[in-house]
Amino acid sequence: MYNGAFVACPDPIDFHAYKTINLYDDKNAYARPGKFYSIELPAIRDYMGIVYATQRDGNHAELAQGDHSRSGGQYDIWQAVFSPVGSDGYPKPIFDKENGDIDKSVAAYWREHYDLTHIIQRDWPKLGTKLAGKIHIYVGSADTYYLNNAVYYAQDVLEKLKNPAYGGEVKYGERAEHCWNGDPALPNAYSRLHYNFMYLPKILARIQATAPKGADLTSWRY
Repeated sequence: MYNGAFVACPDPIDFHAYKTINLYDDKNAYARPGKFYSIELPAIRDYMGIVYATQRDGNHAELAQGDHSRSGGQYDIWQAVFSPVGSDGYPKPIFDKENGDIDKSVAAYWREHYDLTHIIQRDWPKLGTKLAGKIHIYVGSADTYYLNNAVYYAQDVLEKLKNPAYGGEVKYGERAEHCWNGDPALPNAYSRLHYNFMYLPKILARIQATAPKGADLTSWRY
């Protein structure tokens, strides 16, 4: 149905990096144990790396606004989409909102149903011919919410795919914060306002290269 995807600052597409949380390897979503003490996981930063909130901060704020994933906040929104229904009829928590302990059974469910990197790798033998040349991802290397972390994992997997190769594009905006869209010339505050100017030439090139024989490639261009 679609001849390409042009994605800017995607919400987590690999749950090895659910922002800064590794849902598969970490035991806790709020802190990671070091050699001498636990280190709080950051959640929001600026392009200089200054941290404004931690994972604990963001999730405790959501819990204060509503329990059972009812805050309307970002983590609860993701949980409502990705989680199976729990015994209480609400989305089953990926981690305990109070202490951050991760439920590995929920993480396993998320992996099989919504970890896009895992799904593409798992199903590439049947998806490859449908997706080759169509995946284009753009994100700032200083994304405010660390969304670039998941893209690093995804890129590693995409570039190893064979028969066919994924044939797409992944680009990072140096020191660009949230919603960098691929424009290397303008500041992020301006480039994020004209996605169509960035992507239309790429879309037109894709149409030209993949159009079936005899397709009308001129009458609709102005």
